[in-house]
Parts: sequence; structure tokens; C-alpha cells
Amino acid sequence: MSGRGKGKTAKKQMTRSAKAGLQFPVGRIARYLKKGKYAERVGAGAPVYLAAVLEYLTAEVLELAGNAARDNKKTRIIPRHIQLAIRNDEELSKLLSSVTIASGGVLPNIHQVLLPTKKSSKSQEAS
Repeated sequence: MSGRGKGKTAKKQMTRSAKAGLQFPVGRIARYLKKGKYAERVGAGAPVYLAAVLEYLTAEVLELAGNAARDNKKTRIIPRHIQLAIRNDEELSKLLSSVTIASGGVLPNIHQVLLPTKKSSKSQEAS
């Protein structure tokens, strides 16, 4: 016996994304963290955590944008729907306050001063 064990037990390869139950690529994020020189060393859990956070934020924005698209009777999400979703959500609006979304437009808003004043019903009856 050469001490090499008993035969080959083929182990199925599993990505770190699959192990963590994520859709975002953990390996690619790890590579970017290392190449970006954000720190001398990058722990094993850091790219998994970052991928999970990015995936959650993406899912949140897509869900709200999908709702905005459905409200406008559309089946496809466009930048306008993303803009409406982000600006109507308090927390996302605060997070992305300094972000400009191309072709996003602005929130529909008319200042109260510009609206016509409503006269009371008593003054209309008197005249």
C-alpha cells in the first residue's frame, strides 16, 4: 500500500455562492476585493457577506421597481420605475440620495403655494 487511500471518491464541486445559497458571485467579489487593494488581506467571510448584502439590496430595488412598473401597467422595468421605487422608499432614498439615475426623471410634485386656493362654501353662498 502506498498510503493513497481506497479508490477515488469523486466529490461534486460546489461554488461558494451555492454553499451560501446566493445568486451573486462570491468568487468574483472576492477577486475584486483582493485586486482593489482595499486591504492587505481579505477574510473568507467578507466576500460572502458583501455578496449577500448586494443581493438583498438588488432584490429590494427590483421588487419595488416591479411594483412601480405594474402600477403604470407595464411589464418591463425602465429607469423611471427604478427612480420612482427608490425615491418613494424612505430608507433607499436616504441611501441613494447622492445618486443620479439616467432617464429617471423626477418625482411628481406640485408645491402647495402653486395650487389654486379653495374658497370656503359660506363665502360662495353669500355672493
